[in-house]
Amino acid sequence: MIAQELKLHAPFTMFGTVTGIVIMAAFIQFQVPREFSSGLFWTMHPLHVLLSALVTTAMYRMHSRGNILQIIIIGYIGSIGIATFSDSFIPYIGEWLLELPHRGVHLGFIEKWWLVNPLALAGIALGFVISHTRIPHAGHVLLSTWASLFHVLMALGTSVDVVTTILIAFFLFLAVWVPCCTSDIVFPLLWINPKESKIL
Repeated sequence: MIAQELKLHAPFTMFGTVTGIVIMAAFIQFQVPREFSSGLFWTMHPLHVLLSALVTTAMYRMHSRGNILQIIIIGYIGSIGIATFSDSFIPYIGEWLLELPHRGVHLGFIEKWWLVNPLALAGIALGFVISHTRIPHAGHVLLSTWASLFHVLMALGTSVDVVTTILIAFFLFLAVWVPCCTSDIVFPLLWINPKESKIL
C-alpha cells in the first residue's frame, strides 16, 4: 500500500521539484538577496506545519476514537516531526554534502517556537473540528517543496553549476516525496488501535 501511494504521488512531487528549480534559477539570475529566501522559508515552513497538523489530525480522527490527549500528541509529532524532517533535515543534508556556503539546519519549532508551535496546535484544532476535510495532496506537495527550496536557497552562494542544480533537484524530490505521503496517510494510521477503529 505504501509503495503504491509513493508511486501514485511521485508525479505531483516531480512537478513540485520542477517549479522549485525554475524558482531557484530565477532567484540566481536576478540575484535575489538571501534575506528574501529566509523570509519565504519562514512563511512556507510554518504554513506547512499548519497544513500537516490539520491533515494528520483529521486522518486520525476519521478512523479512531482516540481521546483528546492522543489526538494532540499524534497531531503535533506528525506535523512538527515530519515537516521538520522534510523542510529542514533533508535539505540540510544536501547542503552539507554539496558544501554550500551558508548551510544551516533551521529548526522552526525551536528557532521560531512562538510561531511554529502555535500553528501546529491551530492545525490540530482545525483537524479536530473539521475531521472530514480533504486537502488536495498536490497543494501539500507544492507547499513542502517550496519550504525545502527556500531552505536551500538560504544556503546558496551567488552562483551554482549544472551538477549542483541536478543534485539540489534530487534532494528537493527526496525531501518531499516520502515525508508528505507518510504525514498525510501512513503516520496517523500507524497509531490506530483496531479495536477502537471507526472502520467497520
